[in-house]
Amino acid sequence: MPPTAQTAQTERCKVITEQEIASLFDRWNQSLQTGDPRKVVANYAERSILLPTVSNKPRLTPADKEDYFHHFLENRPSGKIDLRFVEMGCNTAVDAGLYTFTFAKTGAVVSGRYSYTYRWDGSTWLITSHHSSAMPEKK
Repeated sequence: MPPTAQTAQTERCKVITEQEIASLFDRWNQSLQTGDPRKVVANYAERSILLPTVSNKPRLTPADKEDYFHHFLENRPSGKIDLRFVEMGCNTAVDAGLYTFTFAKTGAVVSGRYSYTYRWDGSTWLITSHHSSAMPEKK
């Protein structure tokens, strides 16, 4: 019987481990080390949102994200995960927790909260949303 518009599509779920989801932050962090905003933006799905720490403007387009990272990368940031919570679904995953950035140019150290959501696009895991905010309470 030929397929019709009403034929249900069965979605194949990409098998992934929590460790592999954790490595997606490492991929993103390594792209920061290049200093090239385009390499950072390549981690994001075409349809995605970045809610950054040091900008009030939600970044929806690749150009918006590239503009943000152009400025963010000036102080040569490097991130480290301090606490992680991972939740996995069918072709989606959430990595949320706490991270710390050290800025090589200024020596500043900033702790923050983060959440990344990822979607498998058939060939790679891409960020569909990224929220980052500074810790609200001073230590």
